[in-house]
Order: sequence, then structure tokens, then C-alpha cells
Amino acid sequence: MSKKKKNSRSNNRALDEMREVTITRSYINHAEGSCLITFGGTKVICTATIEEKQPQFLRGKNQGWVTAEYGMLPRSTNSRMGREASRGKQGGRTLEIQRLIGRSLRSVTDLKKLGKRTIWIDCDVIQADGGTRTASITGAFIALMDACQRLLDAGEIRDIPINDYVAAISCGIVNGDPMLDLDYDEDSNCETDMNFVMTSGQKFIEIQGTAEGHPFSRDEFNAMALLAEKGIGELIILQRKMLLDE
Repeated sequence: MSKKKKNSRSNNRALDEMREVTITRSYINHAEGSCLITFGGTKVICTATIEEKQPQFLRGKNQGWVTAEYGMLPRSTNSRMGREASRGKQGGRTLEIQRLIGRSLRSVTDLKKLGKRTIWIDCDVIQADGGTRTASITGAFIALMDACQRLLDAGEIRDIPINDYVAAISCGIVNGDPMLDLDYDEDSNCETDMNFVMTSGQKFIEIQGTAEGHPFSRDEFNAMALLAEKGIGELIILQRKMLLDE
């Protein structure tokens, strides 16, 4: 029997170790770009749809738009949750996450090069075990890149309008220890919960942080930021491999 790593977690991961991450490209036949991304038990289908028109607020401007929608299937969690469509409106968490996904993708997109069109990104969580928003952002980038490549191949754009890679990861303080890529049990019991969105150049796009139990120190924040840099670096290596492995 193998020994547990020093400072290991209940699932035998080291504090700075991510869950197994896999990306399956072209997962949905009909979408211009798509993938299935898994972070351990979390599974998200990300699709990109090209719409040859601008949103109303951009009419008259020579640029496009990238926007996102996010949702969780009723049995993506331990107990069934009602569909938001049946309630007639989206919840605050859903709206916040889909806006985060959209902001993250637009931050690395040259909207003028995209032209007068919209790319819709849909992130559908089919199984949740923590980190659904970070998995969504990481997978959505793959779907966006594939949609842009389709536009390039069709001669609709001159260049891929993406300036940098983008990925996201969660970190937290659990039982006093900074940890990378929290699963549901860890996230439910953490003292601090943070999400980092970063580029391949280790530039921050967005940081979301909440002290769940007690305030966190600058040293604890720095420790989580270093973990995030490590994890996002690994994710971007995987993204590059997926996109270059035709």
C-alpha cells in the first residue's frame, strides 16, 4: 500500500496538486466549437455558436462580441435541483458565473478582429464536484478557439482574434492549509474560498475571494496566488496540447 503524501488531503492529493483534468475536443457535432472538460468529478460541456450579427448595443460599431450562458443539469448534484427555466428566471449565482465567463473570454479577444458577429459560449454542468466556474472558463476557451479557427478556415476573418490563453482555478484555506483546486467537500469546509482567472503570461484577469470562516492574511493570499499560478500554468500547457494536437 502506497503511503500518503506529506500534508495530503483525504483523496491523497498533495496540497498543491490538481485533480485529473481532461479535455475532449469537438464533443458536440453541431457546434462551431465544443469540448467536454473534467476536473475530477466535475464535468462541463462547453459549446461555441457563431451568430452573424452584433448585439443591439453594438450596432454601428465595427466590432463583435463574446458572451456566455451557464447552467447546471437537475441531477448534476447529489439531489435534484429544479430547472431555472421552469422557475421563469435565472438565479443570482448563475448570472454571476456566466458574466464571469464572458468577461474572462473577452479580456483575451480582439473584438474588432472578430468582426460584426457574436460568439455565444454555453457551459452546461452535467456533474458538479466543486470548481464548476473555473472548469467552465478553461473549457470555454477551447470552444472559442475552435470557433475562431472555423471562421479563419472559411475566410471570414484574417487572423485568429485571440491575444492570449486564459484558464481558471480555485484555491482555498482548508484546516489552515492553502490548497489548490478544491473539490466539493473541501469547498464546503474551507475557511477561505478563492477563484483565479489568469493568462499564460501570469497576468490576472479576475480574482474572487471570500473569507468563509475568518479573515485571511496577506501571507495566506500570497500562498493561494502562488498555487493558482502553478495550477493555471498546468492548465494552459494542457490547452496548448489540445489545440496543437490536430
